[in-house]
Amino acid sequence: MADLRALFSSNDPAGVDAVEAFTDRQHQWTEVAAALGEHLQRVARPGFDVEDLESPRTNVVMFHGVGGAGKSTLLRKIEAALTAAEDRPAQWGAPAWTQRLLPIRIDLSRSASTGSDYERVLLTIRLALAGELGRTLPSFDVALRNYWEVAHPGEPLDEYIRRTGIAGRVTNMLPGQLQAGVGEVAAALQLPGLVGSAAGQLTSALVTALRERHERAQALAGAARTAALLEATPDLEALSYYPHLLAWDLSRLPAKQAVTPVVLLDTFEDTADRHRDLERLLQRLVWLMPGTFFILAGRSRLQWADPGLHGQLDWTGPIAWPGLGSTRTVPAPRAGEHSGRQHLIGDLSPEDCETHLAQRLTVEGRPLIDADIRAAITARSHGLPLHLDLAVSRYLEIRRTGRAPAPADFDCSFPALLARTLSDLTAEERHLLRSVSLLDAWDLDLATRAAGLTHQAPARRLTERPLISENVYGLWPYHLHRAIRTAVREDTHSEDRWTDTDWHQAATRALGALGEQWTAAATLGPSRLLLVACLRQGLRLARDHRLADLGWLTAAAYTYTDDSVWEPLTLPADITGAPDTPADALAELLAAITRRQHEHRQRTVERLSEVLDSGLLSADLVELALYYRAKAYKDLDQGAAARAGMRQVADAGGRLAPKARRGLANLSRLAGDFPTALAAVPTLGWKGRHHRVLGDIHWSHAATDQAVAAFEAGRAEAEEHGAVGERAMMQVRLALALSFADPDRAAAELSLAHQLLEGLDQRSNALLAQVVALIKDAGTDGIIDRARSLNTDITGAGLPFLHRFVELAVAFHHAVREEDQELAATIGHLHELTATGDFAYFTDIAHHMAGLPLPGPTTTQWIDSPDAVRARWQHLVHTRRTRTRR
Repeated sequence: MADLRALFSSNDPAGVDAVEAFTDRQHQWTEVAAALGEHLQRVARPGFDVEDLESPRTNVVMFHGVGGAGKSTLLRKIEAALTAAEDRPAQWGAPAWTQRLLPIRIDLSRSASTGSDYERVLLTIRLALAGELGRTLPSFDVALRNYWEVAHPGEPLDEYIRRTGIAGRVTNMLPGQLQAGVGEVAAALQLPGLVGSAAGQLTSALVTALRERHERAQALAGAARTAALLEATPDLEALSYYPHLLAWDLSRLPAKQAVTPVVLLDTFEDTADRHRDLERLLQRLVWLMPGTFFILAGRSRLQWADPGLHGQLDWTGPIAWPGLGSTRTVPAPRAGEHSGRQHLIGDLSPEDCETHLAQRLTVEGRPLIDADIRAAITARSHGLPLHLDLAVSRYLEIRRTGRAPAPADFDCSFPALLARTLSDLTAEERHLLRSVSLLDAWDLDLATRAAGLTHQAPARRLTERPLISENVYGLWPYHLHRAIRTAVREDTHSEDRWTDTDWHQAATRALGALGEQWTAAATLGPSRLLLVACLRQGLRLARDHRLADLGWLTAAAYTYTDDSVWEPLTLPADITGAPDTPADALAELLAAITRRQHEHRQRTVERLSEVLDSGLLSADLVELALYYRAKAYKDLDQGAAARAGMRQVADAGGRLAPKARRGLANLSRLAGDFPTALAAVPTLGWKGRHHRVLGDIHWSHAATDQAVAAFEAGRAEAEEHGAVGERAMMQVRLALALSFADPDRAAAELSLAHQLLEGLDQRSNALLAQVVALIKDAGTDGIIDRARSLNTDITGAGLPFLHRFVELAVAFHHAVREEDQELAATIGHLHELTATGDFAYFTDIAHHMAGLPLPGPTTTQWIDSPDAVRARWQHLVHTRRTRTRR
């Protein structure tokens, strides 16, 4: 079908082929075909009775979705596919049924008032049947003629049809068929004089004949409730029950003329009002015509299965409408039946968006829109078909100016998209919509607080709109469609659009609401998932809206860093220059701390130094930046800078003072001053990770039992505090201590370490675990190649201190195999790596392993005698050598 709007956007209609592109939607067609097939089988059963008003109804399918999701296009395509096989997309496949169908599509958006709209729907259906059947439907036609003369005195039906815009090629057929129906009834009653009389006289005569069980009258218009309907006052209420007569007439058609109407009601949301008057009439239409199949499309789910609507609609609840309600309340479908009758029209996939844009405008069969522009439009649309259509219009507008469109021209939202979204929302719902557009995801409480409301009812109503998606497994279940969210945030055209101050106040409320949720949850116990989610949303809000008061974000930042788990906190559109607000500085601080697991430590130092130099961090956050910069200096073998930073933090006496004291103790150990490190252990406590420091001291002395005991105690303490990051660190070190002495147990502990590390993003510990694997396998083939590969990974990670561990593992391997030359070379390499003084005791250990004398005075101060340390390391080598020889 030609896209007329696009066609009239160019002076060269022959040069550009503009078509209304249709994208697959095969899944939706499958749902329709399955439900329609079941319906046709059901109505063909011998026991099916159109006069049965108590059986559940399954003759309706509902498609719902946001405005612009492609519902109307889908209904038009379904109508065409049911009309002619050649109009059905090849990928949809041929349906299984052979029955004669009559698709009738009605757009409810054309309504003017409740009464006239229902009249239009019913007349459209009867007009379509008039054209298809070419014959009268007696009981309905008599009732309709009687209604018309009372409700529209002096107004001919054909003039009304033309005036209301439902005229077509069969305009004149219906009045003629109504007149023929009168003649048919009059003939059946053997009262030819009534043919030209008033409809009321004929109706009265027919009612009398039916009451008296006149055989020919009953054969012609003998539905059980015909007489009662004809006796009722012919008003809108009575008209709404006339479809029962129409259903009865259709069921009495001869087999050769039998037809199944398929009524497609588009824009069903336009029936909505707080009294549901028109919806009640349309529901009667569906219920009273069980032999007709209905396909509805609107923005919201059909709520007929909700028992809470009892009194507003005639038939409600999951028993009446199986398939329209919750799967928890709908009875299981019978064998061979399709269960679902409500289907969300979701976003198009990127592939479908590409297909749509490539086919929409073509020149000599080639896409007019270039591939890079199609990609830009697709990314911005988030799969919303309306956005694609608006982008095509924009493309043509730019092209008309004589300028070639570029991808940057489509990095925008469209006022028309937002207007479509806001059109059927109340003022309170629009306020809520703008408030939640600030949030990536939310629940009712968060949305209500962000909007500054005192009650959740508006938020609950908003979640029922199709522009809100729900993930029942999410921490916060609701999120706004991304294309609509962008349009709301960029709104500069709607009448009630927000000012910059409005957005700032809303962002402040949203940030406070996030903090309240995190603080309240923290009193019940730590929730890492909630912490990270609140940080991600809170940091973005504070940064994007330049909020000066960071409030709870400072405490949350400390809690986040406390356990060394390092979930990614990278924010969308991260700042590229120097931070210029406190929120920028905090976001960059946490990003630098987190990204150090994936960046060279020198880059971490640079990023943290830049944040510190900005002067935007509070005193609490300066401490955090200094501490992690000092840790990065340590990993880079810059001991003096690391000590200075740790000393500054420790002397400040803040929250990180215990960790800084641990850092100083570790730096003493790295310098070979074990007595000083040991003396610090009693002062550290849990916050200073005292068991970890003690374990590192003991394994360096080859005191395996003491080291294992310390690491096991540290692991247990971490479990008590729910510190999964610290637990994983203790497990890696436990495996390290065992790897020299007990390879079998070390293998088991290392396997557990890998499990505990999974998902924690602790790069240095993951690499240390690979060193542990080298040590436990020392004495076997392939160690040198593995060590070489591991050193490459360590260099890339910017963690040079780990090279010493690798060389220590290699030295152990050569000592076990008595490879003196290779061991000498390794000791020489270790000496070069420890020339700064840090880890110099590794060179001493390598000499001890081989039973070699030290080449000169050592700076290492052991907590035992050097001879005892030498003897323990030699014992580990001899034990492993004996094991490998066996």
